[in-house]
Amino acid sequence: MAPIVIAKSGGDPDLPAKLTTQVIVCSVIAAFGGLMFGYDIGISGGVTSMDDFLIKFFPTVYVNKHKVKENNYCKYNNQYLQLFTSSLYLAAIVASYFASMACKKFGRKPTIQAASIFFVAGAILNTAAKDLGMLIAGRLCLGAGVGFGNQAVPLFISEIAPAKYRGGLNICFQFLITVGILCANLINYGTSRLHPNGWRVSLGGAAVPALFLLIGSIIIVETPTSLIERGKKDKGLETLKKIRGVDNVDKEFEELLHATELAKQAKHSYRNLMKRSSRPQLICGTILQVFQQFTGINVIMFYAPVLFQTMGFGGDASLLSAVVTGLVNVLSTLVAIFTVDKIGRKKLLVQAAIQMLIAQTIVGAVLAVHLKSTNAMPSNYAIFVVILICLFVSGFAWSWGPLGWLIPSEIFPLETRNAGFFFAVSMNMVCTFLVAQAFLSMLCSMRSGIFFFFVVWIIIMGTFAIFLLPETKGIPIDEMNESVWKKHWFWKRYFDDDDGKGDVEIQAKPEEN
Repeated sequence: MAPIVIAKSGGDPDLPAKLTTQVIVCSVIAAFGGLMFGYDIGISGGVTSMDDFLIKFFPTVYVNKHKVKENNYCKYNNQYLQLFTSSLYLAAIVASYFASMACKKFGRKPTIQAASIFFVAGAILNTAAKDLGMLIAGRLCLGAGVGFGNQAVPLFISEIAPAKYRGGLNICFQFLITVGILCANLINYGTSRLHPNGWRVSLGGAAVPALFLLIGSIIIVETPTSLIERGKKDKGLETLKKIRGVDNVDKEFEELLHATELAKQAKHSYRNLMKRSSRPQLICGTILQVFQQFTGINVIMFYAPVLFQTMGFGGDASLLSAVVTGLVNVLSTLVAIFTVDKIGRKKLLVQAAIQMLIAQTIVGAVLAVHLKSTNAMPSNYAIFVVILICLFVSGFAWSWGPLGWLIPSEIFPLETRNAGFFFAVSMNMVCTFLVAQAFLSMLCSMRSGIFFFFVVWIIIMGTFAIFLLPETKGIPIDEMNESVWKKHWFWKRYFDDDDGKGDVEIQAKPEEN
């Protein structure tokens, strides 16, 4: 594909680059891994609210759902129902580890292809499921796809994107997650009328983006970093010229060679990640994943139809409300794409934390006053809660959602990048699993207090973003240590002595030891 110049780029004027169609097309195709992830987030909540699905796999929940006096907060409290949702993320935790090794040994591109194959297999198993075991097996395959995709795609995009546009291009991954959630909500709304197998259509739909990614991944390039890392220097140089749209890539190529040589000296990437000089990136990369999940967003996205039914909406109305929040999610993510490389990461995170804090607090207060164990919430208050949830979702969608993936993918040096991003992805999956597995039980026991639980987390994460998270806007990915971490008021202390300089500097200058 010949590079067509769209605009000049490059956060560093010494690294000439253009935003080419090659980069845009590769980023969009790879980001379909996000669409697969988003579809599975959105589809589970809608399917678990369908009576046909509950009758076949969770008859106890079906009975409780239709009891006249059943507790509003407890009608869906079932460990196996939660396992249906959360098992995907349990598998993703394990798969992320193998994906990190595959990224390093085989490259980002084959790892993305493996993700699409796992997704297709999972979709087939779920569509044909005859019992709970087969259903969970399908979710485990989908989880493997999530683990491989979420490990490889953000790294892939960060490594091929020019520094000036890295944020916006990487957020394509999160944008397609939101598109996947919206598509799932729309499909659930339509298939809820297809009795008795509408749920099969919903679950089988996961194969569509997986097939697109599988076919599309044939034409995407491998990243220059990965090619050089695996000894293919000439191919790496050729690919770098192709994706940058210029021939003068000598300085960037030399930086990649230098980073690769240092990474080879640091043979034990996981051990090096425990070095003092790696702690700032490791702490920030993993804690962002904890914060992302404990905003409470996946409570909304997993269980939106269930949550809205709890508030008194009927089945169709609850699915439609989930569609509305999904649409807000998509549109708000566009804000991040066009602003993240202009106003920076920190400002978006702090502003959104304030917005989400206000929305969650009011939602908790309204439910505490107007939704008791067995009453129906007045319709005007229920609509008000939906509006507040949309306000919450919009704040998340232009901040903690996309930046939770972007920042960890750009802050690790090459010698610990695969290992560091593995820890970030795994932490995300662990927290997602915990939230998915525990939410319905927590909703039953804490009731409206569940929203105040997430409010406390939002206060903590907003404080962290203000004081401890450095700005990474426009910094070339292999210059983060020198330009960001060593200049930060708090994290620079981790680079103050020989012990804190990390493997890169120690092994680059062994005579100083």
